[in-house]
Amino acid sequence: MKLYERLMTIDRRIIYAILLAVVTLPLVFPSVLEVTPMTPVEKLFTAVDKTTDDKALILDCSYSPQIKAEVEPMAIAVLRHAFQTRKKILVLSLYVEMIGLATRAINQVVEEFNISAQTYEDSIIYGRDYVFLGWQPPPIVPMLGMGESIANIYVVDYYGNQTDTLHMMEKIRNYNDISILVALSGSRIPISWVAYAQNRYGLQVGVGCTAVSGADFYPYYQTGQFTGLMVGMKGAAEYEELVETNYGVKGRRVASEAMLSLTYAHLAIMLFIVIGNIGFFLHRRKK
Repeated sequence: MKLYERLMTIDRRIIYAILLAVVTLPLVFPSVLEVTPMTPVEKLFTAVDKTTDDKALILDCSYSPQIKAEVEPMAIAVLRHAFQTRKKILVLSLYVEMIGLATRAINQVVEEFNISAQTYEDSIIYGRDYVFLGWQPPPIVPMLGMGESIANIYVVDYYGNQTDTLHMMEKIRNYNDISILVALSGSRIPISWVAYAQNRYGLQVGVGCTAVSGADFYPYYQTGQFTGLMVGMKGAAEYEELVETNYGVKGRRVASEAMLSLTYAHLAIMLFIVIGNIGFFLHRRKK
């Protein structure tokens, strides 16, 4: 068999085997791929960073298990950023099936900080540093209602505490006391936040979404309706990079580790495309 014939007839099992290797090996032996943060992610990071002591930020963890791999690293990165800089943070989910994922992200990051805390002041304390509001159906109720009173919408928090008795909530009453809402979702929920909370109450909205949703959301970022935007695994990796670079927060960077698999898989596919094209042109020259 001639060279160009070999190039054009590579067994597909070899191609699949190579792809399997380049995708799984970086996950089995994880290492971080450093990325350069892009402007949409930097703007979101800056907006969270500028939250003053008299205000809080809201983290809406409305992502389902199907998109957990892409979006959960965003939630963890934002929580690390907020806790490290002692920003007050309210966490909620708009749908009940997402409560478990939000709880998992909160517990992981709180444990990371508290395991190394030396004093009560160093620790992350529920009710002082963060509040988990839980779930209040239907979504339009909290979106509009929190503009008037958060405690009236979430009378009790996820753990059954009277919301207005929590220390952090003494000065956090409605959207006037919120610096930014970060919506993490693979659906059109962020657009609903713009329609009901931003247009009516002027609330800043930042977004973390899946890669396939990015094209739908970029126009909202370009028009300024979204303050910042994280898109897919790369967006999560960029936020992780900013948190570690600016504040030295250590912890497993799941998105940055996954970027190696994505990068190697894309390079392998591009290589096979080049090989196939070389074989094609050699074959055509022989005719």
